[in-house]
Amino acid sequence: VTHSIPACIGSMTINSKQLDSESPVSIFAVNKCYLTVQDGTFFDGSGFAALVREGYKVRSDVNITLEFRTTAVHGVLLGISSAKVDAIGLEIVHGKVLFHVNNGAGRITAIYEPKATNNLCDGKWHKLQASKTKHRISLIIDGNFVQTDNPHIQSTSADTNNPIYVGGYPADVKQNCLTSKSSFRGCLRNLVLTKGQHAELFDFSRAFDLRGVFPHSCPGAE
Repeated sequence: VTHSIPACIGSMTINSKQLDSESPVSIFAVNKCYLTVQDGTFFDGSGFAALVREGYKVRSDVNITLEFRTTAVHGVLLGISSAKVDAIGLEIVHGKVLFHVNNGAGRITAIYEPKATNNLCDGKWHKLQASKTKHRISLIIDGNFVQTDNPHIQSTSADTNNPIYVGGYPADVKQNCLTSKSSFRGCLRNLVLTKGQHAELFDFSRAFDLRGVFPHSCPGAE
């Protein structure tokens, strides 16, 4: 077994002596149990989850789906970059969802702007789909479709080779398609990246770096 148990543990005793869980000698990626809990992964606004250590290759096509719940109007959702300029990025800025793509010729952005700043930051679950098909990009938020024109139609491939950073990224890591440095605070679930016929559901408990992120449990209310 190489991964921690996604559960709440309480009232543990060893040789009839109850362990003091309130003042541990050391602690890592352990949070308090919630009175009401939902499926999802909780991001406390201080860190990130890093997936695919060997690097994720976006190339010409990728479809990203996830669900998010937050009360913050700023926060990084996802970033995949390269050492050069090629990258993709998803973020919430001033209550809007931005999907950035750079295939090497310049950044283009699809923007979903709700009617009110806090419409997407109301603590309720929202469904997001971000699609890149060669030079075309689009966003679907709660069924609302947005796309943008791309003047760089000859540039079709985002040649990324870095990990997938979700909810934020380290200070020393370059992200060419994110404008925000604010870590996401809230809950994410059902992160799936699809390329062609291959769909991959990502389990945050298997991230190779996890900071301020608590897999498999989400507080029922902020």
